[in-house]
Amino acid sequence: MSHMVYVIVFLTALLGIAVLFSGRILLQNRAVRHLVRSMKMRFRSIEERGGTLVEEQRAEKPRRNPRTSAIELQKVRSLLRSAEKEIALQHHGEAEHLLIQALTINPDAIDTQAELAKLYLTTSREAKAEALYRELTTKRADVSFFSNLGLAYYLQAKYVDACFAYQEALNLDPQTPERSAALGRACIAARRFKEAAPLLEKAIQRLARDTELLHLLAECYVQLQDNTKAEEIYRRINKIEPYNEGVKQKISALTQKQ
Repeated sequence: MSHMVYVIVFLTALLGIAVLFSGRILLQNRAVRHLVRSMKMRFRSIEERGGTLVEEQRAEKPRRNPRTSAIELQKVRSLLRSAEKEIALQHHGEAEHLLIQALTINPDAIDTQAELAKLYLTTSREAKAEALYRELTTKRADVSFFSNLGLAYYLQAKYVDACFAYQEALNLDPQTPERSAALGRACIAARRFKEAAPLLEKAIQRLARDTELLHLLAECYVQLQDNTKAEEIYRRINKIEPYNEGVKQKISALTQKQ
């Protein structure tokens, strides 16, 4: 009898421990569910207010303030206008200072670079003009950039380089006769007479009374030993300049050679 009592007491105690343990697990699970539910509610509340979850990423360089950029642009334009006024007054030193100041604010300002390059070209600083125009041609395919680069080369007796630059200008603007004329002159200076002749022929189709070009073309044919063509061109010059004795002598000399 006493043995049965001990068994009942033991089973009752074991059941109590099991109930207590189960209750603790249930409470823990409920706490976890409550925590998860709380986090979901908190995140949903953020989304409803327009927030987003921020992913970790590398810090990027902050963008320039649009207001600051506008102020800088206005300052550059003001300096450029002032420089143009100084150039008109032949104050080249002051103009150069203003343009360099503008480029200090915005080094990529193409218009400012072009104005400074033109200033160098027109004040016999061809090497500086060349450097700027070479940079400009990498930024924009502008006829004037290639044409002025060709002139900068030509004035430094870099005639082959001038040919390449003038060719690029002609490619961009094939209808303008001055492009063909400039390339023709450079080819003659580089002693590329065979290339020069058709270029000058093309140019004088539109510039028929340009005696300078006609003289160049006549000399080009002389160098190519085409006396017939040379005489023909000199006769065209003679019609425009009938009192030019030098032209008459050349016609006479060429006639005797034939």
